[in-house]
Amino acid sequence: MLTSGEPMSLSKVLSAIALFLVSATVASAQTTRAITGATLIDGTGAPPVPDAVVLIRGARIACAGPRTACPIPAGAARTDARGAWLIPGLIDAHVHFSQTGWFDGRPDAVDLRDSYPYAKVEAGLEAHPERFLRSYLCTGITSVFDVGGYPWTWALRDRFAGDPHAPRIAAAGPLLSTIDFWLNLPAERQFIYMANDSVVRDAVRAHAAFRTDAVKIWYIMPPEPPDTARVQALVRATVEEAHRLGLRVIVHATGLWEAKDAIRAGADVLVHSVSDRPVDDEFLDLARSHKVVYITTITVIEGYLEAGKGTVDGHLYPLACADSESRALVASGPVHPPHGRAWWTDTATIRRSGEEAATAKANAKRVQDAGITLAAGTDAGNPGTLHGPSFYRELVLLAESGLSPMEVLVAATRNAARAMGREAELGTVERGKAADLVALGADPLADVRNYQRVKWVMKGGVVSFTASRSP
Repeated sequence: MLTSGEPMSLSKVLSAIALFLVSATVASAQTTRAITGATLIDGTGAPPVPDAVVLIRGARIACAGPRTACPIPAGAARTDARGAWLIPGLIDAHVHFSQTGWFDGRPDAVDLRDSYPYAKVEAGLEAHPERFLRSYLCTGITSVFDVGGYPWTWALRDRFAGDPHAPRIAAAGPLLSTIDFWLNLPAERQFIYMANDSVVRDAVRAHAAFRTDAVKIWYIMPPEPPDTARVQALVRATVEEAHRLGLRVIVHATGLWEAKDAIRAGADVLVHSVSDRPVDDEFLDLARSHKVVYITTITVIEGYLEAGKGTVDGHLYPLACADSESRALVASGPVHPPHGRAWWTDTATIRRSGEEAATAKANAKRVQDAGITLAAGTDAGNPGTLHGPSFYRELVLLAESGLSPMEVLVAATRNAARAMGREAELGTVERGKAADLVALGADPLADVRNYQRVKWVMKGGVVSFTASRSP
């Protein structure tokens, strides 16, 4: 310990600061903290509680509700949150750490590998995922679900599990694909072709060995003979093997036919909106009876066009929480493809994308009204859908779809936790749940854009971001 009059070298100052921070962290873990005065919206769908108390003991919520229900124990540390709205930590139920948010991570969309070598891009993502972790917390997102990517995405769970400045991460690992897709690396695959029954069962067993949070099927084969029956059989074999091993199955199915077939096969989660046509009563009955979770990802449709035109910057959502590298890429102006055409300027492509987005929004409303669990997700990592702040745009689109303000909040918290398979510990502000909280400076039930008014973010009882701190 430093004493008065002892020389204050830089190393000793830093050591003293570090010791103080460690001591403060230990003390906070042993002390009950009371957050008082805020309006609590707990994520369950219950009405807001004005002048609420949230008691936090260690990393867990000990009590949450009106002052009469949560008496503050003597000696508790207090945080005055008057004038704030307290909500559960937001959850993006569909992200990809193997993608950057621009075309350098998706050469299948625009091939920029001459300027951005794909292997180098992926190596950078694996080495420095923290650039996105800060962006998520800045946005108010305390948990994310990576629903498909390279095997190293599994390691992110443990790598950042104890870091208060990183969101909680669930990961599904490499995708099982109904087509032999080429976007892989020579020594590592993120797409595993579902060639036959043995391949899919071996792949599922390998996922289980990595303690995967789900098995993801990329179901994009149109229902055309002679492959239809073969693909259907392989999808069913995948689901059967996964469920035998206690694993959930999530399916990319943007077409109504594929979505229905996936549910009949036993899919637990659909990770995209159906966007090719309106969902019908048969789909709604199937999804409801099978207790499927439906993740929306509406913003990704427009993201590709805006990224190509160079108009993401400030047009779709504010970029303040995005990392500097992503901001620079999306603000660099229109993309000039070295090969092929700039398809984002094509009138037919623009019209088709608009139609798909409109269909996805109408379907979200129908799914919500049918009593199916609807969760918010962005498909972050795709061009124009940046890790973190693109979530704000998804919430706006859900509101435009006709969801009530409370339905939007529940989709972004409790239901997204259910999509992750973590509803028992995340997604609501209730006793026993993880102390993941966001304090907002304005009412999110009055205006969906008020989710952007983040004052501070808490993960596991530790304030991991404040508005005064740069991401």
